[in-house]
Amino acid sequence: MNYYFIGIKGTGMSSLACMLKDLGNEVSGSDLSKHFFTEQGLIERNIPIYDFDPANIKDGMHVIIGNAFLEDFPEVIAARNNPTCICARYHEFLGDFLKNYHLISIAGSHGKTTTTGMLSTVMGQYKKTGYLIGDGTGHLEKDTEYFCLESDEFRRHFLAYHPEYAIVTNVEIDHVDYFKDEADYRSSYEEFAKNVTKAMIIYGEDEQARMLQLDGTKVYWYGLEDTDDIQAVNVDERSDGMDFDVIFEGKPFGHFSTPLVGHHLLLNSLAVIGVSILEGIPKDLIEEGLSHFKGVKRRFVVEKHEDNIFIDDYAHHPTEVGVTIDTARKRFPDKKLVAVFKPHRASRVKYFAEDFKKQLMKADAVYLCDFTSIDDKQDGTDIDITYLQKMIPDSKVITEDEKGAELLAKERPACFLFMSSKDIYGLANLLKKIQ
Repeated sequence: MNYYFIGIKGTGMSSLACMLKDLGNEVSGSDLSKHFFTEQGLIERNIPIYDFDPANIKDGMHVIIGNAFLEDFPEVIAARNNPTCICARYHEFLGDFLKNYHLISIAGSHGKTTTTGMLSTVMGQYKKTGYLIGDGTGHLEKDTEYFCLESDEFRRHFLAYHPEYAIVTNVEIDHVDYFKDEADYRSSYEEFAKNVTKAMIIYGEDEQARMLQLDGTKVYWYGLEDTDDIQAVNVDERSDGMDFDVIFEGKPFGHFSTPLVGHHLLLNSLAVIGVSILEGIPKDLIEEGLSHFKGVKRRFVVEKHEDNIFIDDYAHHPTEVGVTIDTARKRFPDKKLVAVFKPHRASRVKYFAEDFKKQLMKADAVYLCDFTSIDDKQDGTDIDITYLQKMIPDSKVITEDEKGAELLAKERPACFLFMSSKDIYGLANLLKKIQ
């Protein structure tokens, strides 16, 4: 099959392209010429990447369209108007392609990338497991049995999937350019639940999740409370790892000792343990898988340079920003924390401005970068980064060039937190060169 990806450097798109190439297909695609962290796998497989041009669309192609590209995009028009091409949006293609596997979906407004990576590591200890993660990585072999899929609620795209199990890390409203309110956001998860054939594993301390109407769907709640079906007790969180005991449906299941740091990773672990218990995976294999989990790309990736620490994180929602700063404070309590934040989507910044302010002010210094993505103002929200900067005392707007890096360098020694779902890592690299 000849697959062509419009927006091939997108996180999920690049992963899928690599997987299809590994299965022996012909794969190519188009995107911006600038470097993205997701393109390494494409380069390693010699997958052609072209500049956007309607002439790239050839007869007989199976065209997979990235979600950032609307129906009026020239390549999309060319593909749709070619009667010999098969066209599908990313989520539509996946929904059909993954029907042959024991599919486990990981959903939620945040935390799903890390949880997907963690689950695939644990499941891989048990049986051959494929995965597609929002950090730009994926894996699939011909004799794979299980598949762990990061499942995005963006514009209800996860309704294309029909998993056996679904993890829901939280139901905190996001994508406010599309969802009308919290009730509308919850309704998407209620619709998604109807696609789940075995059970849902949902974070029990999330208020919005507890409001879901899930009649007819088997649900296991996870968390630290007695009302949770998968409960962690005797928790010992440290700067070098954590220990805890798990109670499943009121009965002791086992003790876990892992090198994971951060309360969010404890919760992610509980969700993974829940799926593993339901699939009959031995406790020792679960613990071994958790210990082998090394994190995912752009999720609290730590580098040390002399007396400075660099953390790269995908945080783009205020809750994620807060978790990243809190975890850094726990890991590096003696370091000055310098937050460098580049937002995605103007509507998100405007809607959550007070929350972003509250979370960013946990850092010792705050630097902000302006919008640069193709879809930042797609819904018509026309603000720039000064909208947020004016709300945060002493915060500064910087450019993503050597001048901006030189301003950051004045903060050293420090722990620099580069947070964005976009390409902020370029600024981090400039700062490293200066040092």
